[in-house]
Amino acid sequence: MKRLQLFTLSALTLALSLQAVAQEVKQAPQQEIAPAPAGVDAARWQQYQQHQAQRSELPKFDREKTVYKVASGEWTGPRLSDGQPDVQGQWSNTIANHTNLTDPQGGVPGERSRSDNQPRSERAPSRVIDPADGQVPFLPWARELQQEYRANFADPVKPEYVEPLARCAPGGPSKSFMWHGYEIRQFPGYVLFLFDSGSRLIHLDDKPHLDPKIRLWNGDSRGHWEGNTLHVVVKNNNSKSRFGRTGEFSGTETVVTEKFIFENGNQRYLYQATYEDPTVFSRPWTLEIPARRVENFREDGWNNQLGVANHAGSELILEPLEQICAENNGGFGGGAVIGAANPK
Repeated sequence: MKRLQLFTLSALTLALSLQAVAQEVKQAPQQEIAPAPAGVDAARWQQYQQHQAQRSELPKFDREKTVYKVASGEWTGPRLSDGQPDVQGQWSNTIANHTNLTDPQGGVPGERSRSDNQPRSERAPSRVIDPADGQVPFLPWARELQQEYRANFADPVKPEYVEPLARCAPGGPSKSFMWHGYEIRQFPGYVLFLFDSGSRLIHLDDKPHLDPKIRLWNGDSRGHWEGNTLHVVVKNNNSKSRFGRTGEFSGTETVVTEKFIFENGNQRYLYQATYEDPTVFSRPWTLEIPARRVENFREDGWNNQLGVANHAGSELILEPLEQICAENNGGFGGGAVIGAANPK
């Protein structure tokens, strides 16, 4: 009988304790959503907060050590009103690190990296797929200049030693696809790439290239679609951009022939670019960069950083956050612009 009374008393005590805790939780203030920024619709802001909470549960965008291959062929996915394959959205390269062109997971020149302890066979292959040795076939004077850039990356004593992308300059036709995630937008007759540092417009009509005297960081692009592949020719480069912190560069006479090969599942594509310039290289060479759509992965500070688009309606529209860069605009870069005038 005493045991029953003790059990009943304990149960009653536990019930009262739980009731008290429940009352405290009920009375505790709920975590408030931060007020909407000026000019942003409150309802749309609440939708965005809910969207962000859902995104935090998405899988991580893991970097890969192999190149996902995509072959040219027919396009069976959705199309836009002008017939283009619809490939709009957020994308990023799948192999980590824009640091090196030929050893993309090998660490920053002049600094130790965790990847330095990995055997070369366990890291991603060179982005250069032709020649077979994975190296850029520079002419002797250009190789010497590239090695000079590499040796002075960590402690630049001249403006041209500073890697241009570190000073907010555009990344160039190919380097831009190795950096942070980027957006593809399409319009009738155009494909637009929006990068952290600059943008690039590909014309899909028969417009001629710009006057050769006009030189651009990302070059002047003319392209057309064949099935799932966007073919592009790039001219009018200013040669100031680099391929990585290891100092590889191209020239003002360089012609780049590109392929953007999209998988029909619209989740991956393979970028290939062949560089030809007999003033800098001993032969044409080709690089490739695999890319993957990132909307279905959580934000990681590198990709998929989206904010609320400000517009008149109540619909939630997300767009990439602007990457503000306020570095000075002094002289830097150079590549063949500096080296070709005085080949060593």
